[in-house]
Amino acid sequence: MRTRLTPMQQAVVDAGRPLPQLTDPLEVELQVSAFVGPFAGNEELWEVVVRHLQEVPSRRSAALLTALAHLLPGRPGVWAGEAAKEQDAPPWDLKGLKFGECWIGDRSIDAGYLALLCSYAYDDEPHAMVFMIDEISGSLTRHAFLTRRVEEALERLRNQMRLESITAEAAHWLLSRSYDRFERRPGLGASLDVHHTRLVARRRIKLAMN
Repeated sequence: MRTRLTPMQQAVVDAGRPLPQLTDPLEVELQVSAFVGPFAGNEELWEVVVRHLQEVPSRRSAALLTALAHLLPGRPGVWAGEAAKEQDAPPWDLKGLKFGECWIGDRSIDAGYLALLCSYAYDDEPHAMVFMIDEISGSLTRHAFLTRRVEEALERLRNQMRLESITAEAAHWLLSRSYDRFERRPGLGASLDVHHTRLVARRRIKLAMN
């Protein structure tokens, strides 16, 4: 007998419908992060969803399990990874993420924030995440947006502040501390882009620090 789903659990499963048609791993990350981020820590929900996707093998099930394995924290990510091994691989590969240069700009004295730009790539397709960290309110991440125009974003930051190169490990350590504070106090005025890209950022933090 198939696992019965609540409307919320069914909505999560339905969100995976476009994933087999995608070819861009970054787009996969963004779509899944935006939808599942608000309940990423709900183990009860993910236990049921993963069991259902195991019971109904399909291209959608395989794609959603694979994405969840890379993006969900803790035990749900492990459950999804184990279940994904039983199904065919999707047409995109999230394992190909590479780290590039990272830059930091300090406006904490005159404007109260730090800016971080961290660059990455899938194959030869670069992208970057730009973070604004509020130093006045306890180093909370206030803005986090993703761009494929890496050089343009870097130039815009250089026009606003002096940038220094920083290692990926150091940059993501700073981000880890900032996101820890944000997740303990999620109602403190972070922009929607921080919520939508949180799992994308968290995945990069985990990979960099490991």
